[in-house]
Amino acid sequence: MENILSSALLTSDSGISLTVPVALIAMGASLLFGLVISSTYIFTHKDRYQQSFAITLTMLPVILTVIILFVGSNVARAFSLAGTLSIIRFRSAPGDPEDIGYIFFDIAAGLACGVGFYGYGAMFVGILCLFMIIVSKTNFAKPKTTAKMLRITIPESLDYEGIFDEILKKYTSQYSLTRVKTADLGSLYELTYSVNMNKNANEKNFIDELRCRNGNLNIILTLMSTEIYGK
Repeated sequence: MENILSSALLTSDSGISLTVPVALIAMGASLLFGLVISSTYIFTHKDRYQQSFAITLTMLPVILTVIILFVGSNVARAFSLAGTLSIIRFRSAPGDPEDIGYIFFDIAAGLACGVGFYGYGAMFVGILCLFMIIVSKTNFAKPKTTAKMLRITIPESLDYEGIFDEILKKYTSQYSLTRVKTADLGSLYELTYSVNMNKNANEKNFIDELRCRNGNLNIILTLMSTEIYGK
């Protein structure tokens, strides 16, 4: 029995010897790659990063490396793994496209370590991390204006057509009224605008001027998952 267990632990299905040193080297390299990728994510996002996501970026290459080492070339194990993953339900909200890119970055690094391509993995991680730092520092592809969603609540007695145009023209380069709906049994209206904020626009002053027009009711200025409220 001891010999059987030893054989199962030390030999992969591809015939390559899976020893403890080999496993430790693979996991150590993947952990190092994960730390480099996570550090790059933190550096390029500064105060905007999520700690939980940064930790996940460190863990993911190691997990994938271990999976690759255990599966080897065994087709049955590969299909079993695919079946197991297919029943997992991801209930979290879709993240930033850049965050999804970092996840694929992690996956590629883990695959490189799992198959033993440490040199190519190091070259890939180094080049892409350097590229992400350069992109962050140079603000590559950053738009001159910031697209946001503006929601303004007004009383039903207020004629909303054109009432905010003067303020919107002052603080935005482009705006359009996308939705009007009633609230509180018709006693209020909620206006939804799509706006492109000017580069140096002061959002607090913008909201304060809107509050003077809407009777100090709710105002919500939204960008992705960030919301600025005015009441």
